[in-house]
Amino acid sequence: MRRVKGIAGEALEFILEASRSTMPREFAGLLQARDGVISEILILPGTDSSEWMAWVPMYMLPSMPVVGSCHSHPVPNPLPSQEDLEFFSHTGSYHIIAFPPFDERSWRCYDSSGRRRDLMVIRE
Repeated sequence: MRRVKGIAGEALEFILEASRSTMPREFAGLLQARDGVISEILILPGTDSSEWMAWVPMYMLPSMPVVGSCHSHPVPNPLPSQEDLEFFSHTGSYHIIAFPPFDERSWRCYDSSGRRRDLMVIRE
C-alpha cells in the first residue's frame, strides 16, 4: 500500500465540481498520488454512470499505480454501498465519496473495507 498523507486542495475541488456538474448522475474516477499527496484524478475511457451507479472499466487502466477511487452520490448519503465496497477492494486504500451540496464539508474518505479514514487537505 502506498502511504498517502493527504489530498491536494485542487484535486478535491476537481472531484467536488465534477460531482456537482454531473448531477443527477454519479461521477467516478481513480486517484493517483505523487510524493504522498493525491494530486491526479484519472477518468478512464468508457466510464459510464446513471442516477444510481457509476461504472469504471478497469481494463482501460494503463499500467499506472492508483491509490484509490472517487465517486459521487447524488443524494446526501456519504456511506458506501455494498457495490462501492466491492469496487474499493480492487482499487487501492483511499476512497472518496462526495455528496450534495458538494462543498468542502460534503465528502468522506474510506479505506478498502469501508471504514472512515482521515485525509488532510493540502493547500499550496
